Amino acid sequence: QVQLVESGGGSVQSGGALRLSCSATGYTGRRYSVGWVRQAPGKEREGVAAISYDGLMWYGDSVKGRFTIFQDNAENTRTLYLQMNSLKPEDPAMYYCAAVPGWPRDPLRGDTYTYWGQGTQVTVSS
Repeated sequence: QVQLVESGGGSVQSGGALRLSCSATGYTGRRYSVGWVRQAPGKEREGVAAISYDGLMWYGDSVKGRFTIFQDNAENTRTLYLQMNSLKPEDPAMYYCAAVPGWPRDPLRGDTYTYWGQGTQVTVSS
């Protein structure tokens, strides 16, 4: 069973930076693509960034040039990261780590993903 656990959220001033982490366990025998999806109160879910099992990356237009997705791979455990720089007042949301076996058919859509973490809250103060 794939389990995803996020950490690293918090409160930061506008222009500041945060690094989110997602510890993934339970990957057995298949290659997984992963991503970060966020949702703010009253807003639709928004794909932030994604990385395929073979290393291709995608970013949402609102975060390009500010956020970076990367991961460490071990045999059975992976850690996915989201480095968020130059945070803006429009970035606050619950940030979720998500995973799907194989190729992500639409990597910035939330419904692409099968497995989800519990989320970590990001707050930006102006």
